[in-house]
Amino acid sequence: MIDAAKTALPDIIANGEEEILAEWLRLQLSAESLRPDLLREGELREQSRRFLGLVRVALQSGDIGSVQGAAWAPVREMLSDLSRSRAKQGFSPSETATFVLSLKQPLFTRLGRALVGDSEALQREVWTATTLLDRLALHTTEVFQKGREEIIARQQQEMLELSTPVVQLWQDVLALPLIGTLDSSRTQVVMENLLQQIVDTGARIAIIDITGVPTVDTLTAQHLLKTVAAARLMGADCIISGIRPQIAQTIVHLGVTLNDVTTKATMADAFQIALARVGMAVVPRAVAIAAGTPSRV
Repeated sequence: MIDAAKTALPDIIANGEEEILAEWLRLQLSAESLRPDLLREGELREQSRRFLGLVRVALQSGDIGSVQGAAWAPVREMLSDLSRSRAKQGFSPSETATFVLSLKQPLFTRLGRALVGDSEALQREVWTATTLLDRLALHTTEVFQKGREEIIARQQQEMLELSTPVVQLWQDVLALPLIGTLDSSRTQVVMENLLQQIVDTGARIAIIDITGVPTVDTLTAQHLLKTVAAARLMGADCIISGIRPQIAQTIVHLGVTLNDVTTKATMADAFQIALARVGMAVVPRAVAIAAGTPSRV
């Protein structure tokens, strides 16, 4: 625990703020970790000036025992915004934490000048400054990590939606090509997208193509059956295509019963059945012309 009554750090920073800021900026702008491609110099100067000013105000409040106190809330908020912003820009956690940790060198230099001849006081102030800056750097790392996790989660959700497109092949006929593993979270997205398209188009048939699904286990089969059941509740029947020999054998060995679900080896076969169920067919143009009808019946 830091004793606020025994530290001169608030006065040292307040009296030498401009000098500390200038040296800090010089070090940051000359550092190998500087990312001019991601952060403009003017933006870095403003962030540094604001952070040092907020630290000064927090120190002058006398609440030095913990950076989690109320006096440090503006500092934490500023660092949280900075960490989330840098996470989106592509900075690494260490590069983000270095923004805080790089303040040590100019601050220690100022402390050395102010406390020359008093090694005990210098040691105490250096420890105080080190503790405070380390805690603030840890705060940036924690917020950065949470921000990165949020970005990854959002990207995963977007990828799920992009990987489960529902395509209208024909009037009253939809197709849902699946690629990759079908787990519980993805099944929910698949089901929502399919049901919404059934509502929007009034489709009567939905083809679920699993050609791109590498393996089918009991859980995957159950997910497919749930999707089929949900579509039927919305008034649409389902055909599962892409049943390869390996998948057929796996389903049999697992003892999974697809009930009365129609299955086909290819989407082309499934599409032909779907057209027949909605009272349509595709015939060669020559046959259609000879019969005096359009090529699409």
